[in-house]
Amino acid sequence: MYKTTVKIEGMMCGMCEAHVNDAIRAKLAVKKVNSSHKNGETVIISESALTRSEIESALADSGYKVSGAECVPYEKKGLFGRG
Repeated sequence: MYKTTVKIEGMMCGMCEAHVNDAIRAKLAVKKVNSSHKNGETVIISESALTRSEIESALADSGYKVSGAECVPYEKKGLFGRG
């Protein structure tokens, strides 16, 4: 699993967050996606590593701009995350 943190310019409200989340879910195979207009970022959990260009492509028609992306290995923590 991978955690990709994406800096996004242009999100101003909760509806913007929903638009970004929907665009990413529609174009990329993700487990979880959560956006924050206050932080100007989207956090994506996926089975495979995502590249900045894949994310930019997914958001191309939405009007939001990717200003940075970082993908790191992700291990679920907590009671049910132990294997």
